[in-house]
Amino acid sequence: METICAIATAPGGAIGIVRLSGDDAINFTERILDRNLLEKVTYAHILDNGEILDEVIVTIFRQPYSYTGENSAEISCHGSPYILQRTMEILIDHGCKLAKPGEFTQRAFLNHKMDLSRAEAVADLIAATSKAQQRMAMQQMRGDFSKSLGELRDQLLHITSLLELELDFSDHEDLKFADRSELIALTKTIERKVDSLLNSFKLGNAIKHGVPVAIVGKTNAGKSTLLNALLGEERALVSDVNGTTRDTIEDTVNIDGTLFRFIDTAGIRKTEDIVETMGIERTFETIAKADIVLWIIDSQDSKDTFLEMEHQMRQHCDSKKLIYVFNKTDLHSPQFIPEGIFTVSISAKMNKGVDMLRNLLKASVSLVPAEDIIVSNVRHYEALCEAKSLLERAQSGLINHLSGEFVSQDLRACIQSLSEIVGDITSQSVLNNIFSHFCVGK
Repeated sequence: METICAIATAPGGAIGIVRLSGDDAINFTERILDRNLLEKVTYAHILDNGEILDEVIVTIFRQPYSYTGENSAEISCHGSPYILQRTMEILIDHGCKLAKPGEFTQRAFLNHKMDLSRAEAVADLIAATSKAQQRMAMQQMRGDFSKSLGELRDQLLHITSLLELELDFSDHEDLKFADRSELIALTKTIERKVDSLLNSFKLGNAIKHGVPVAIVGKTNAGKSTLLNALLGEERALVSDVNGTTRDTIEDTVNIDGTLFRFIDTAGIRKTEDIVETMGIERTFETIAKADIVLWIIDSQDSKDTFLEMEHQMRQHCDSKKLIYVFNKTDLHSPQFIPEGIFTVSISAKMNKGVDMLRNLLKASVSLVPAEDIIVSNVRHYEALCEAKSLLERAQSGLINHLSGEFVSQDLRACIQSLSEIVGDITSQSVLNNIFSHFCVGK
């Protein structure tokens, strides 16, 4: 296989690493140095037309004991962009090929150093911005998810084998290899495990992309000002004119290890403006997708606003975590605070009470991954949905005494869906799509 190279570190650091992998990785590395690589770690100089380009430390990994399973080398240079780029140019002049995004990890997958779900977890680990994201990615990289899928596939294969064995001896009516009631019980057990994985997706999605928090309320209640206070920057336009926000504005904030995705919405009021009306409709769509809703209420007319909008808000916030935020307390004390609900009084403009709101948000969720497996990848989720549908069809076939041949076909299709997650069965186009989203050098 061709030898590839890439800069494996982000720009701006004191040290930069150039990574090589392939049959000639060690040979290509030696060609640009002033000494042979006799040890696993070697101090050397990179030569550029006979002149010293840099002092480097070179680490070599001989196949199969490397990340990719191939001969590999890592050249630790000084972090100068010129030195790193010139090192790459010299390697390419010697016959090395520039790596594509994710090509190192793709080679690790192709060389059976990891399955596809673990390879995808590498990208998640690189992108992790919170402790919860890091723990979830590490859990998947350890292979917990792959092991669980393997157990499910083995159980499905056992059921399929019994059905197909019975078909092979169909001439012997007295032989029964598969008791239908037992097979139904087994498929239901497997379905419960698949359901458990599917149900974890909401948590996994929140950890990966942030807990969705809708900021809602009447026009000019201070929603955009609160968003800016939470973000620590002027992200949303703030004005005393009603109806300024006509579309959703969103951004994420890491609050003590938990990622929250705040969505500022159009103010809710009666209006004849078509564009503003569309914005208000999007507000209710955002509420439907949120886990937490911050209802921002102007303290000056808190009682009237609460009585006017309570029914509407409770109707749209059913099953949501609803937090009442009484704003503009620098101008007025809240006239009215309902009892028995989550409330906080703030002045978003003066940044008072915002820390209390942050603490209330933290207390509202628990996103530290447990020991149970958490699904966060949409591709995995869709494959599990397909597997569940096929399991339900197989159960229906067993209950209705359908021929074992047709039931077995559904079960084998289910096994295939699970196999696609770990990459036992996959297409080149799927692989290209997955690894194209990786950074270069990984």
